[in-house]
Amino acid sequence: MKRTALFFGSFNPIHVGHLVIANTMLQQEGIDEVWLVVSPQNPLKERATLLADHHRMQMVRRAIEDNYSLRACDIEMHLPLPSYTVVTLAALGEKYPDREFCLIMGSDNLANFHRWRNHEYILQHYHIYVYPRPGSEHCPLRDHPNVTMTNVPMMDISSSYIRRQIAEGKDVRYMLTEPVYKYLTEMHFYQ
Repeated sequence: MKRTALFFGSFNPIHVGHLVIANTMLQQEGIDEVWLVVSPQNPLKERATLLADHHRMQMVRRAIEDNYSLRACDIEMHLPLPSYTVVTLAALGEKYPDREFCLIMGSDNLANFHRWRNHEYILQHYHIYVYPRPGSEHCPLRDHPNVTMTNVPMMDISSSYIRRQIAEGKDVRYMLTEPVYKYLTEMHFYQ
């Protein structure tokens, strides 16, 4: 069975921090592939600031086009909204029975994991690889047997920071891959 890690996110936009996390997981955790699952609506976040789903999907595809161990996944765009991870996991398990799925999430998400729908079921049936996020290093779930705290470099970069910088006319080219930067610039996103 291929060990496939699911890295959920709005990717609004996808940035080098996301890619460093995904690639480090591939290198250090014995994962065969990382699927970047573009979420149309996180039930814990506002949708108002999101670009259209197809634009965020296009940016993810462009960001990873030269890495065959990374894959853009649009499954949540075909499921009922809002997107619940437990529903997505069931749909993926049905569609890809030959894969062993696990999750990648930031320590900030792990700290709020108790708010997720059916979080106990997810914890019991799926392994979760957690990367550090500033300000959320301590969490009671970090010692759970299905949780692995990883040695990924802490990335203090966020999509919201990038959007603010673009809105202020600042140069963000080194926070994005060249194809994503080109796409954002041509489309005049976040300005």
